[in-house]
Amino acid sequence: MIKAMRTAASGMSAQQMNVDVIANNLANVNTSGFKRSKIEFQDILYQKLRSAGVESAAGSTVPINLEVGYGTRPAATQRNFSMGSLQLSGNPLDLAIEGNGFYQVLLPDGTAGYTRDGSFKMSADGQIVTSDGFFLDPGVTIPSDATEINVSADGLVSVLIPGEADPQEIGQIELAKFINPAGLQAIGHNIFITTAASGDPILGTPTLDGFGRLNQGYLEMSNVEIVEEMVNMITAQRAYEINSKAIQTAEEMTQVANNLKR
Repeated sequence: MIKAMRTAASGMSAQQMNVDVIANNLANVNTSGFKRSKIEFQDILYQKLRSAGVESAAGSTVPINLEVGYGTRPAATQRNFSMGSLQLSGNPLDLAIEGNGFYQVLLPDGTAGYTRDGSFKMSADGQIVTSDGFFLDPGVTIPSDATEINVSADGLVSVLIPGEADPQEIGQIELAKFINPAGLQAIGHNIFITTAASGDPILGTPTLDGFGRLNQGYLEMSNVEIVEEMVNMITAQRAYEINSKAIQTAEEMTQVANNLKR
């Protein structure tokens, strides 16, 4: 009975983590560029009581194993990088990627971070930065006397300067893509960093194959599907309940055994 209790306890622990992941998805339903995660589980050790292929007492060959499992464990949190819906903002520094690319930003320690959140701002000296002040890389500086900012689908940034008839090109936005974006590590602030699993970034300009194109004045919203997450939460809750019922049943069976009289 103790085995059953521990096995069911592993299921309760796994479903608790499942609900934690679902809650994080729902909490970020309005986070720009957020990508939802889904937890994956694996079964764990088995106690083999009889092996397949051995000869039985009757002289025949046993066709299958006799074994008992010891529960489950979380194996991975798979992040879904499908594109979220685009929302019109009208802000010239809001840029949505229609494709698989990431913006590259400089983190305070000098390393590179990657984000799908295109809600950019302008710093005191005119540089394009994220909401946390991380500089877009390569950097783009907006002149203080610019009256209009235009970003083309291929990332070319131009501005209108008073007294000049033609727009002035001031920079080029580059994007990064990865062979395995699911291997990126999320560090918060809508930022990912590379790992050995993600591979090194491949840099290029928007509209090139696999990078995507830019949409000025739009933001990419979270790809969280509220109805799907609610269904997943109900499923996790029921699984948690049935595992607790298994512990209760094992405890009752143990109590019956303890109350046996000679």
